[in-house]
Amino acid sequence: MDVRELAADARRGRPRAVARLLSLVENAVTAPERAATLREVMAELATGTRKPYSARVIGLTGAPGVGKSTTTGMLIRAFRARGSRVGVLAVDPSSPFTGGALLGDRVRMQDHATDPDVFIRSMASRGHLGGLAWATPQALRVLDAAGCDVILVETVGVGQAEVDVARLADTTLVLLAPGMGDGIQAAKAGILEIADVFVVNKADRDGLQATVRDLRNMVALATAPWRPPIVPTVAAKGEGAEELLAALDKHAAHLEESGEFRRRRLARARDEIEAIALAQIRSRLADPHVDRLEGLAERLLEGAVDPYSAADDLIAALG
Repeated sequence: MDVRELAADARRGRPRAVARLLSLVENAVTAPERAATLREVMAELATGTRKPYSARVIGLTGAPGVGKSTTTGMLIRAFRARGSRVGVLAVDPSSPFTGGALLGDRVRMQDHATDPDVFIRSMASRGHLGGLAWATPQALRVLDAAGCDVILVETVGVGQAEVDVARLADTTLVLLAPGMGDGIQAAKAGILEIADVFVVNKADRDGLQATVRDLRNMVALATAPWRPPIVPTVAAKGEGAEELLAALDKHAAHLEESGEFRRRRLARARDEIEAIALAQIRSRLADPHVDRLEGLAERLLEGAVDPYSAADDLIAALG
């Protein structure tokens, strides 16, 4: 496989090349023996004229059943109406028993399957917690290099503490639906705290006003300069799309004016470098240091060493 040719074709926006690069990324991230291929892919993508982190990254998260995939489809239509090239990374949960995944998010986005300026990729979480897949950051880099103006990252249906998407996205949408919790639930720390924009989807159901009221009460307690707007939508009917785009644009303007945009991008770059460095350290811990690690574990179990001293010993052995 000619990685250089694939990267060049991906930078030209050719869907087949983008798909093959994403497959390479997914396989290399989860298979340490293919790390050299992943390194080659990233090096080739970096040679293009487009700056990294050029695409606008919007994360969509929320509990199962709130309509993340349908809202993603609505946003694709809205951004395409503006002439934007759109990439989508939709993460589906992997089975803890078989390791398989349905990868069914794209079923709700079939209206865009034939659009050459929309690239939709479903990814299995492969046991990774936090709502994303291990390969998501590198997959983002592929879509960015392929010329996407906007990348929508749809997480697995998540709970209160799964907030990884906020460290990856420029703007994070937290989706809720009427009737999924009371005021106490809304006030709990966790996923609601990462929202840049709240989307109350399925707004044609009973309980909309109560949900909006609870969110407003929570937002009123915020001390940060940005207070997340609350946008009711009925994504299945396309209702609320313009209001949601307006809220996204307003947040993007806030990020630019406040300097928060650069801060978030720097944090994302640091996280990416740190994750790669830690992965390399883990691979070096395998062989030939596995026996040393086993011996230190035995000594720790016997009370002959404390865990910090054992860790220092292991790090020193890495050189």
